Amino acid sequence: MFSDDQTRDLLDWHIAMGIDETISDLPVDSFTQPKPAAVLEQGAPHDLASAPQLNALTERTPATSRPVIVSPAAPPPSSEASVQTATKLAAAANTFDDLQTALLGFDGCALKRTATSMVVADGNPAGRVLFIGEAPGAEEDRQGKPFVGPSGQLLDKMLKSICLDRSQVLISNTVFWRPPGNRTPTTTEVATCLPFVQRMVELMMPEVIVPLGGPAAKSLLEQTAGIGKLRGRWFTYTTVNLSAPIAVTPLFHPAYLLRTPAQKRPTWRDLLMIRQRLDGADGA
Repeated sequence: MFSDDQTRDLLDWHIAMGIDETISDLPVDSFTQPKPAAVLEQGAPHDLASAPQLNALTERTPATSRPVIVSPAAPPPSSEASVQTATKLAAAANTFDDLQTALLGFDGCALKRTATSMVVADGNPAGRVLFIGEAPGAEEDRQGKPFVGPSGQLLDKMLKSICLDRSQVLISNTVFWRPPGNRTPTTTEVATCLPFVQRMVELMMPEVIVPLGGPAAKSLLEQTAGIGKLRGRWFTYTTVNLSAPIAVTPLFHPAYLLRTPAQKRPTWRDLLMIRQRLDGADGA
């Protein structure tokens, strides 16, 4: 038996490992083989007396019962079909409310079936800067808002260091539902959500887009280089519906900075670069 302290430590470890959900109140033995059901096949004896095992089964079954036919569940839509549906829904959204409503009705991303909350964005849709991370984590999934855990607390400090806060920026992710166990989103999951991300950019028209971390930078910029080579540089982002390209500069993800404090110094230089860009726009 575990002591109270040991039990608490075990639960803390589970949460740290991303095990923060339960499926059932009762344990399930996955190694137990189900007993095969008796089946009356064509050619089986019609004399039930000559087949005692079938006779016993018949005695327990009402004469009026009929076999239950269960239709197989509809297969999930293909990734291509999901992307097409997402593109159509996103294009029809003319406001952020429309975009969120479209996401609520969109079932093409498998992550939606395992997440607790849909996490779209936080901040000001009319802000000057759009920050885009990779995916919601456990705390974001619980609260329904992006970057509210330790990474979000660091991001708030980073914003404050260049005289910004959430009332002046918008914060989102490349996918809108938490991957189980905080795993990395698959390329299919990212591609399925990308039309909504693109429409978010078109509706917001920010002055600067800041991908947070390598996965977000690669998906938005269609780059293969790592974040170490992408940060500290300016790129452009455009879609067919944007009137002009938007400046993009990636940053190290706040979660990475928490694990690797030595990278905070170059990140500070990158933040100053963003501030100078915004100040230049003010003076233009």
